[in-house]
Amino acid sequence: MTKIEKICIIGLGYIGLPTAALLANRGFDIHGVDVIQSTVDTINRGEIHIVEPELDVFVQSAVRSGKLKADITPAEADIFIIAVPTPFHEGHVPNVDYVRSATVSIAPFIKKGNIVILESTSPIGTTHMVADVLAENGVDISTIHVAHCPERVLPGRIMLELVQNDRIVGGLTEEATQITAEFYSSFCSGEVLLTDAKTAEMAKLTENSFRDVNIAFANELSILCDKFDINVWELIKLTNRHPRVNVLQPGAGVGGHCIAVDPWFIVAAGGEDAKLIKTARERNDFKSEWVVQKIKNTALEIEKKTSKSAKVACLGLAFKPDIDDLRESPALYITQQLCMSLENVFAVEPNIPLDTDHKKLGITNKNFKLVDVFQAIEEADLIVFLVAHKQYKRLDLSDLNTFDFCGVTNKEQKTI
Repeated sequence: MTKIEKICIIGLGYIGLPTAALLANRGFDIHGVDVIQSTVDTINRGEIHIVEPELDVFVQSAVRSGKLKADITPAEADIFIIAVPTPFHEGHVPNVDYVRSATVSIAPFIKKGNIVILESTSPIGTTHMVADVLAENGVDISTIHVAHCPERVLPGRIMLELVQNDRIVGGLTEEATQITAEFYSSFCSGEVLLTDAKTAEMAKLTENSFRDVNIAFANELSILCDKFDINVWELIKLTNRHPRVNVLQPGAGVGGHCIAVDPWFIVAAGGEDAKLIKTARERNDFKSEWVVQKIKNTALEIEKKTSKSAKVACLGLAFKPDIDDLRESPALYITQQLCMSLENVFAVEPNIPLDTDHKKLGITNKNFKLVDVFQAIEEADLIVFLVAHKQYKRLDLSDLNTFDFCGVTNKEQKTI
């Protein structure tokens, strides 16, 4: 492999920016690209626009050293990494428009011997699409290397897992696979596993679909336990004492750009042969609707007793604990739905500033109020735990009406 000096990373979000900062601190010259000018400006000041442990230190160091620069347009490089969102259209149809746009944007800057890596989690065949789009835009793809290496990190641990986790590399050719794997081996301590592009794409989708199916089982258990008046958290702890059982934890639904999205990519391509995966995805979506109805019914009971509108506090908006990421968040969806039918909805999200424009959160309803946890506890008639943020684990709410949909108030199983 020829010496790698400059890397152009398209997309400076939850994956692209940590990757850029890590590689810059490893000595590579990084040209980061994002379509949002404010994001570019923030990064060039050595600051960050997302919440992720240790990321601020990495970015500040990378920018100060001159190894990381952000811009709204690409530049020539030895490696191009595409790390843009891959959402879906209405009806859960995969949307690879951002990947296509990113590919078109780098085409004028690609030269012989370059490596083009798609890291975005993508439907099967997207890596081949990248090559086709490059060819359509004048690139001789026989002279470059195109591969897929899906990100496999957990928000809240990204800076660690970018290095420690095993990586899967699948190229469009054996040479592309090998040369791309050598690049990842230069900074990853985890094993780099070689395959072809389609298998790499399917591997990432399979990982998240596996999680989704198992979470659906836990979420269905929680609904059944509510019906039977059983503590689901105690039930799962007892069940998991079996040496070959590991039931996951239920929640208010499933969120994030991966688990809540990726199974639909398989369903879209697999059709009727993806029945279990589709059912699990639908079950997890239903859990959020069930939570909304449960809260609304309780609020109505409070209103009947007090003859005034119930004030409900939703603790947590992010899709998982201790981050600010709202992508596909069931907690945010639940809060939005409650705002449509309840007059007073307080939201507590410790990872988002209180002065954040509500429109940026996707909430325009006047009934929504973003407050701190102390105001919420003082004023609310019903406290609803939607996300198990660490700040909530120290709260004593024994005298208040509460719903815990994420296990944050659950106590450890006693033994003798």
